Amino acid sequence: MQGSAHPTFDPLAGLRAAAAARESAGLRRYLVPRAAGEATLDLASNDYLGLSGDARLAEAAAVAARVWGTGATGSRLVTGTTALHTELEAELAAFTGAAAALVFSSGYLANLAVVTALAGALSGDGVLIVSDERNHASLVDACRLARRPGVRVLVTSHGDVAAVAAALAAREERAAIVITDAVFSVSGDLAPVAALHTAARRHGALLVVDEAHSFGVLGEGGRGACHDAGIAAAPDLVRTVTLSKSLAGQGGAVLAAADVTQTLVDTGRGFIFDTGLAPPSAGAALAALQVLRADPGLPSRARRAAARLAAAAAELGLTVTAPAAAVTAIVLGDPRDALAAQRCCAEHGVRVGCFRPPSVPAGEACLRLTGRATLTEKDISVASRALAVARDRCHHCRNTAQAGRNTP
Repeated sequence: MQGSAHPTFDPLAGLRAAAAARESAGLRRYLVPRAAGEATLDLASNDYLGLSGDARLAEAAAVAARVWGTGATGSRLVTGTTALHTELEAELAAFTGAAAALVFSSGYLANLAVVTALAGALSGDGVLIVSDERNHASLVDACRLARRPGVRVLVTSHGDVAAVAAALAAREERAAIVITDAVFSVSGDLAPVAALHTAARRHGALLVVDEAHSFGVLGEGGRGACHDAGIAAAPDLVRTVTLSKSLAGQGGAVLAAADVTQTLVDTGRGFIFDTGLAPPSAGAALAALQVLRADPGLPSRARRAAARLAAAAAELGLTVTAPAAAVTAIVLGDPRDALAAQRCCAEHGVRVGCFRPPSVPAGEACLRLTGRATLTEKDISVASRALAVARDRCHHCRNTAQAGRNTP
């Protein structure tokens, strides 16, 4: 009888078996709540400018909650657009040199919406999407969702402008979209955004740049990598930013020509069907922009802190990436080594990120450290001591394991 071929299969037992396999490979993940006011040195968060505890942002969020309520109450096209949302969009566009801005409830959703909506709107002419192999998961997922008849996705080698240009030149599709992170979220390196824009323009393509980890950290006063490259006002450039990193709040935005933002309002499923950004988050983001305007030295302080962290790790003989912005990674390879090193740092009062597959390719598990504008030399010293202990423990574990394998 149909449906009775596997009557004894227990799906929950299957899930437990899969979880056990992940545990053995060092790939289980756990939620670890932060305690309010904990003394741990935070080198794991994306609070690049150190504004998450700023009283000015908290007060702005509180005022917005009192005036507009705690939630947006509906989608942006129904009741979820307030005067705060339109003010925030105008301020974001003015600050970054964009023609227009459109605010979303998250940066992840902004990426999903912009890629799928643009591909859908252009699919009648055939669309080639060219995506960097190290792009953030939100861009990878956006490419997967964008696939439909008339839309083809091609993944190119990391930072390979020649490969992108060749793909654009050889395409049969009339339209094309090139997608890249500006600063890559784990390795912290900078994409060649100016060269990519030149290649995209030469071949009649749009360039979409995710500035999540460059906005607030790179460019004049934190205006981002594209602004720094001199292409911010280009009509064939689309940028996405998050409000949850340098601006220490929640939400995301698309910065682009008005034709692009109107396309998202008309067809972007992640805009049309999602509840709008909560007013307190919009108020906090506006306050953060005001702080950034008033103190344009914050971004350079964050970059210097990241450079100091990378130098301290390199002095310990660790394999470390050079930070273009506020992110640096210490590559350890094995997920179990990375987990052990993260726990060791935590025992010594330092919180660091631990990135394992599928967040990074197999064999590239790492600790991810983030610089912050408010870090001190004392903080750098504390971090260096914790990393030294973690290095020694990892070496000890590997040497012990190797000795065991060599024992007859």
